[in-house]
Amino acid sequence: MTRTKVPADDAANSADFADFARRIVDAGFINDPWLDGAPRFSPTPAILSADEHRSLLSAGEDLAAVIDEAVQLLLDDDDQRATYLPLLPTQQSMLKASGGLWHGIARADVFVTDDGLQVTELNSDTPTGEPEAIVLGALGAADHPDLDDACASLAPRIAALWETMHRSVVDDEDAHRRRVAAIIYPTEFTEDLSLVRLYRQLLEESGWRVVLGSPFNLAASADGGVEIFGERPSLIVRHYKTDWWGERHSVWTDDVVADAVPLTAPLSVLLSAQARGKAVVVNPFGAVASQNKRLMAFCWERIHRFSTTSQQAIQRLIPYTARLESMHDVQLRADKDRWVIKSDYGAEGDEVIIGRLTDEDAWHKTIARARRGSFIAQRYFQARTDARGIVQNHGVFVVGGEACGVYTRRDAGHTDPSALSVPTLVRR
Repeated sequence: MTRTKVPADDAANSADFADFARRIVDAGFINDPWLDGAPRFSPTPAILSADEHRSLLSAGEDLAAVIDEAVQLLLDDDDQRATYLPLLPTQQSMLKASGGLWHGIARADVFVTDDGLQVTELNSDTPTGEPEAIVLGALGAADHPDLDDACASLAPRIAALWETMHRSVVDDEDAHRRRVAAIIYPTEFTEDLSLVRLYRQLLEESGWRVVLGSPFNLAASADGGVEIFGERPSLIVRHYKTDWWGERHSVWTDDVVADAVPLTAPLSVLLSAQARGKAVVVNPFGAVASQNKRLMAFCWERIHRFSTTSQQAIQRLIPYTARLESMHDVQLRADKDRWVIKSDYGAEGDEVIIGRLTDEDAWHKTIARARRGSFIAQRYFQARTDARGIVQNHGVFVVGGEACGVYTRRDAGHTDPSALSVPTLVRR
């Protein structure tokens, strides 16, 4: 998709955007305010009332609580876990070794509809958008001093989370004195370098010495901890997806993944070091369960197993969701405009097929090609649009169980990397 989805009169395409782009770059994290030659930001803010802001934050926290309850319910239920989260052996090890701990930083994608708020997913594995949210919020608040930055507390909350988890897990006085942190990310990709820069600055401002690398640079230290490039970090900031650490297979029956071998050696290093109290991994590897969208099918299909509070949150926030294999093909084919098909670990619009935006032939082929055990079908909902047909996706950041920031993107279709990111501000 291209930027032509967004009307040309948006402020992102105005003569003032060059100055706004320069200010974004000057903030130090984001080097390229354009994508494929088109602006990916707009200075025109999303302005929330205090009540709207509170409702969004509550939705993010409520969803995180539901997901936590779902993970705990499935942790020791082998039969149900095999049905809803058919994890491969290495993925099973991640979940079991984490003891059900999955949460650190998460982002819930929340939409406003005429019937209330709806949440499409909780990005709890390697959530992105923090640099954009923080930079845009600060610039927006500077341009509109009568409004508050919705992400003003996001950076300090992330830094506090790292400190708290490090104190809670690491039982090594020498490690606490060293204060060495490692950011582990896919160094062959450039898409998330702004996030790496942000995390590095936050860590250094808190007194950590930071080393960067990928899983392939990890080794076990002599004392049973972690070693990377001669350093012994005890805080591991993980921005390498859990489904990349484990065995991989294509979600399509007629496709093959080239790099299917799990990263057994570096994964063992991290899991062993954390078990010994030598290091802590944030986000925890239990995110292999919470990130899997099939967890939302479990929420609906086994809703009676949840607490009353969670049942109400599921019905209020999560569109009806079912495992694709539990749906009749005839129903899916006949009612395609009512359904969205999503893969278990697809992100940023990837492997998301919206029935009403897909022709009959492509929809039927999708159903036929989809690997059973890897997809969900979710009831389509109509997000509220403005006069130009633009939808706002409010990414609510939840850090350590508490919501502390809203990252808004605008798009005329479903949210993907071409969506416009804008400042999110709150009326006092």
